[in-house]
Amino acid sequence: MTIHREGYKSIAIGTIIFVALNLISFYFLSPVSAALCWVIFFATLFLLLFLISFFRIPNRTLTISDGKVIAPADGKVVVIEEAVDEEYFKTRRLQVSIFMSPANVHVNRNPVSGQVVYNQYHKGKYLVAWHPKSSTENERHSVVIRKGNIEILVKQIAGALAKRIVNYLEVGDEVAQTDEMGFIKFGSRVDLLLPVGTKVNVELNQVVQGGVTVIATL
Repeated sequence: MTIHREGYKSIAIGTIIFVALNLISFYFLSPVSAALCWVIFFATLFLLLFLISFFRIPNRTLTISDGKVIAPADGKVVVIEEAVDEEYFKTRRLQVSIFMSPANVHVNRNPVSGQVVYNQYHKGKYLVAWHPKSSTENERHSVVIRKGNIEILVKQIAGALAKRIVNYLEVGDEVAQTDEMGFIKFGSRVDLLLPVGTKVNVELNQVVQGGVTVIATL
């Protein structure tokens, strides 16, 4: 397991706060209540370890398959349905949405190899990630990857806790399947918009792994 570069600053700040709080706690509270000092120590240690865990990149064997759409994120499948995309395609698409809890790995990966033909950031609300309108009203970043004559839209969506979406791609980039496309800090969701009729290989409420689970077959 390694730590994602997006976490270096947050973990450094968290470590400084952890050390400062406990130095103050043991210096001022120890004579009064040693038990309280230890409660504060273990509580802040848990929060620091959780912060480190949030930015983890686990060691795993990634799935590379030319005819498959691979999960762009860890999480649970919460939507499989046809919907009209008003942003890019202007037609009906097959939407597969993955909800990411704060405990999930938050690295986002390219579901297919191809060329980036669209990349757009949208300001928006911070509705809970499972809200039906979060796909169109929340802060989000949309990327379209063209693979041959097929285009797939990947939408990173902020949630009630997620306040920062990071996207590394630019229009014209040639990207490889399962390489990093971005990172969402502190819980949210990722939508895939696929051609209608695409064979879906997952079910509702199924837990998937980013870069590993096959979402659909092209």
